[in-house]
Amino acid sequence: MKIYIVIPAHNEAEFIGKTLQSLVSQTYLPQKIVVVNDQSIDNTPKIVEDFIAQYPFIQLKNTNSSEAHQPGSKVINAFNAGLNSLDKEYDLICKFDADLIFPTNYLETIVRIFQRNPKVGMAGGVCTILVNNLWITETLTDKDHVRGALKCYRKACFKAINGLKPAMGWDTVDELLAQYHGWEIETTSKLQVKHLKPTGANYNNKTSQYKQGKAFYRLGYGLLITSIASAKLAYMKKKPKLLAAYLKGYFLAKKEKETLLVSPEEASFIRKLRWKKMKNKLF
Repeated sequence: MKIYIVIPAHNEAEFIGKTLQSLVSQTYLPQKIVVVNDQSIDNTPKIVEDFIAQYPFIQLKNTNSSEAHQPGSKVINAFNAGLNSLDKEYDLICKFDADLIFPTNYLETIVRIFQRNPKVGMAGGVCTILVNNLWITETLTDKDHVRGALKCYRKACFKAINGLKPAMGWDTVDELLAQYHGWEIETTSKLQVKHLKPTGANYNNKTSQYKQGKAFYRLGYGLLITSIASAKLAYMKKKPKLLAAYLKGYFLAKKEKETLLVSPEEASFIRKLRWKKMKNKLF
């Protein structure tokens, strides 16, 4: 299977070399890697160019997605710039962050997952963070969720969901739409990926917190599911005050009549799917 990888990067000089080194050391090499340099003012492009000199399957794409580091939209705009620079001859398309260290068998194992089950449309390992000199699994999401940092899609699934949406919540709506179109999602805890920066480190201001609530609205969750999801996320982040911020964001989006990321039919499916998963966990 041909693997193409797109890595959006904004001022990632501290980490991008480690990420690329882990990818060129894979037991199953990708056919192409595109690093999208999005307005970096550090040595990010120079580090990538040094790798290009050694590995011809790596490319550098410079882009100017936006000035503000907005959750969701900036990274996906950069991803799309990289994607558009590639041909369509891939079997798997991956969106990886620029601050990850992959185990050497990562891509080989991911390929086996897709080959073993043709119904799998999206797959990934798990992110770990360094705590007290130990690498432990990040627990901000459910175990069956493929983290936005290391998404890998089968081409047919990627086409079915019409690519990635440049908005906060993109890494949730992609999985919901994949399931709407009949695809399965698979994660494996056997693939432990080192995540060198804390998730959401850049999204701690109130505007970004409101955007999470707005994302729930745009996913078509409705108030009750949004309230449950907001309470759960605030609990997992160990910041109870976030619940109020998320709910305020939801009501702001409703008041402003923001456009949903999904159709009415898709929203109905998503709500039913969410209720089904909650019932399965309770019973």
